[in-house]
Amino acid sequence: MIDPVDAKMKALIRAKLDEIACEEAVHILLAVESGSRAWGFHSPDSDYDVRFIYARPIDWHLKLGKKRDVMERPIDDELDISGWELSKALTLALGSNAVIAEWLQSPVVYRADDEAVQRLSDFAAQALDRKSVSWHYLSLLRRQEARLIGPDGRPRLKRFFYILRPALALRWMRLTGKPVPPMDMAHLRAGCDLDRETEAAIDDLIAEKMAAPESATSHDPDPRLTELIAAETGMAEQWLASASSAEKRPLRSTADALHRDLTLSRFPL
Repeated sequence: MIDPVDAKMKALIRAKLDEIACEEAVHILLAVESGSRAWGFHSPDSDYDVRFIYARPIDWHLKLGKKRDVMERPIDDELDISGWELSKALTLALGSNAVIAEWLQSPVVYRADDEAVQRLSDFAAQALDRKSVSWHYLSLLRRQEARLIGPDGRPRLKRFFYILRPALALRWMRLTGKPVPPMDMAHLRAGCDLDRETEAAIDDLIAEKMAAPESATSHDPDPRLTELIAAETGMAEQWLASASSAEKRPLRSTADALHRDLTLSRFPL
């Protein structure tokens, strides 16, 4: 597999992350690629979606007043960089936010505090439940369906992939019963038990996507793929209508302890 981010761009992104860490006096625990380059179907002109989780010094937490727990840098034609403070990331994981699970699985890693990443991954595995994650992917699929057709009346290629990937995530969870589907298409497809013709249709579409600009529209998708999306959407809706959330032990105190441990160990008193 060809690396979706070349060495020159990785060096630039890591330099930007170093600048952020220095300017903001933060410790970056994890920085990854989160968009189509990590998913496995980027276009030649795809930008770089860099996402990170960071810890703040103790003094920041002791200040009065509401504090911003998101960090963003101006978006240009190439780079989109933003991050979440550790407490925000843990709070979202407590709510079964699937985005955190994706970041922790990204195959394109720019920075990683290995111990912190392992502990965050272990926590996410405890916190996320299939019902909440299924709602996330089903909602994402529906939003993208509403934006599928381009101004020329043809389906947007990029948007179709943003529908197909959630459909495959729903299928993966249905078949495995697990709450955290793989982030990238290759590993996701491996757990979806697709027939040879459907696999070939996805391969053809990926090849088209990776040769076309981000704004490209296409012919009507292969009926096998539209039927797969419709079937998985219907089964997910049916399952969600009757499923109860998984019984989980209270994890707020675990999240508090993890936040305290990771902050104090990176910013000792």
